[in-house]
This record gives sequence, C-alpha cells and structure tokens, in this order.
Amino acid sequence: MATIILRKRADGTIGYQAQILISRDGKKPHRETKTFDREQAAKTWAKRREKALKLPGALEQVRAKDPKLAEVVDQYIREYERAMGRTKAQVLRAIKSMPMAEMRCSEIRSADYVSMAQSLDVKPQTRANYMSHLGSIVAIARPMWSYPLDQQAMKDAFVVCNRMGITGKSKARDRRPTLAELDKIMQHYGDRKARRPAMMPMQKIVAFAIFSTRRQEEICRIKWADLDEAGARILVRDMKNPGEKIGNNVWCDLPPEALAIIKSMPKVGDRIFPYSSGAISANFTRATAFLDFPDLTFHDLRHEGVSRLFEVGVSIPRAAAVSGHRSWQSMKRYTHIRQTGDKFEDWKWLATVTGS
Repeated sequence: MATIILRKRADGTIGYQAQILISRDGKKPHRETKTFDREQAAKTWAKRREKALKLPGALEQVRAKDPKLAEVVDQYIREYERAMGRTKAQVLRAIKSMPMAEMRCSEIRSADYVSMAQSLDVKPQTRANYMSHLGSIVAIARPMWSYPLDQQAMKDAFVVCNRMGITGKSKARDRRPTLAELDKIMQHYGDRKARRPAMMPMQKIVAFAIFSTRRQEEICRIKWADLDEAGARILVRDMKNPGEKIGNNVWCDLPPEALAIIKSMPKVGDRIFPYSSGAISANFTRATAFLDFPDLTFHDLRHEGVSRLFEVGVSIPRAAAVSGHRSWQSMKRYTHIRQTGDKFEDWKWLATVTGS
C-alpha cells in the first residue's frame, strides 16, 4: 500500500512524496519514492506504479536495475572517460567501503547521505569533498543508467550538512614564513647537507617553491623537456584547478631567481627535481617540527611567492602568468601584502641555491 507524505522543500514549497513498499518471498523490501507538486498526482502515480509492479516478473526486472551503491560506483569508474584524479579515486574507493555502499539505490534517503558524512572523522571541508564526488554519481545515475538514485535526496542532504556545519569550506590561510624562519630552515638544510651530501637539495627546492610559486607536486613533475629557457617559462603539467586537473597543462613564466635555480640543477634523468612529493613533504614537516614552526606548511611557500610578486609591484596579469591562476577571485586568497619592495633582494641564501 502506498503512503503519501507531505514534505517541505528547501525552497519553502510543499511537495507530496509517494512512497511504495513491497515485501515478497521473504526478500528485502522494495521501495520507490517520487515527489509531486499536487497530492492527486502523487496518488495517481502510486496507484499506477503499484499495479505495474504486480505484473509477473515486473518486480524482478526492477530489482535488476536497482543495484547496490557500490556497484554504481564501480560502473561510474569504468565508464568515466576522463583521467580520474588521485583524490577523487581515493574518495570513491573509501565510499565503497562504507555501510551505505551495500544499500540498493532505491533504499537510499537523504538521511543516509547525511549519516555517511557524519561518520567521517575528518574536517568539514573534507566531508564536503566526499559529498561532492558522490553527488556527481547521483546526478547521472538515473538519466544515464535508469538507476533509482533520488537526486533530490542528495540535494536535501547537501542543505542539511551545510546548515548543520557537517560540511564546510576550507578556511583561507594567510600564513607566510618570515625571513627569520626561512633563515633557520635554510641553515637547517645546509647543516644536514654538509653531513649527508647525498640528501635531496631541500634548500633549492624551498627557494624554487617561493620564487616560482609552484606547488609541491608540480615541482616534482617538471621535466627538462618542459623548460623553455629562452622564453623563461616552464610547462606545468596537470595543474590543479577547480574543474579539472589531469591534462591541464599550462605554460607559466619563470622569474629570474627561479630560472637560475633550475639552471643550477644537475641534469640527471628527465625530471629537473627527481624526487617524490611525499619525500619532500616529509622532509619539510620534520624540519618545521624540529625548528618549532608546526603551523608552517610547504604550500605556505607558494603563498609567500605570490604575495611577493604583488609587493614588488607586479601587475595582476603578470603575477597570474607566473602562478597560473585563471582569475583574480582564486588568486587574491594568496595575496597578503605586508610591505612594498623585495624583501629577498639581498637574501643571502640566493647565491647558495643558484651556485652564483
């Protein structure tokens, strides 16, 4: 027997949700829901749908098109024709291991999505990332495969999670290293290099991150073949951006200091900095912990580099040509002007990292 439930939508309008529940042969109940603007329309649909499901073989056919969420995730991954980013792939794998992944599409309600987000022992912005990637699947499941995943349930869950603080946006950082902090970091790496000459050149990597404004993973991907020395620019492969990362290759200008650091690197292999992102991250984290700068991250070096460009009077288009930002809106979070002029003009470590 169908049930009609009065629902208040997020926009304040009233909807009538028809719910059908059918139990047969001791199997897990089959559920279907659909929301209408008028109560009579909801009753008419429910009556017609119940009649259709009573036909021989109808329920079995519907169940065949009502897979578990984990199966839908697998199908999405198989049929996704773009190169999938590492973070997205990791999130989807994690979702497959959650209890909700064993539920069939027609059984999942907005409360299930909310519970999934609440179960994640991560920051609100990371929960929002999980919801966003799952939402991409929910949005195409019905129109592409006719799977009964209710997109409205996901939209409702987004509203609940946002208003209850379960999900949230990343907080903009304004942390920049001081010259005193950078002096201690460079001295620390210099002392270690003297004791262990074979260790990775962290002094060069730190300085390059500042002057080039490149992200940690981008630094590790740069190849000698990507360098246009005459044009003082570098091809940054798979540059991060909100819409797409894989295949987003962008030419970025190199300030003189960054180009000089590259020219000082030995040509061993095809990459300019032949090290893993994880190794650089671990190295920097250990150093900042040892020096008691626990709140300083490697990405703060990019923040410093972009802000420096504005402090020395570089125009917005010129700064964007270096950093690779596509818009002022995405760029301004990195610009916290503290002075005019170049505080690195007489930086003693520049000669060390360029070999000049």
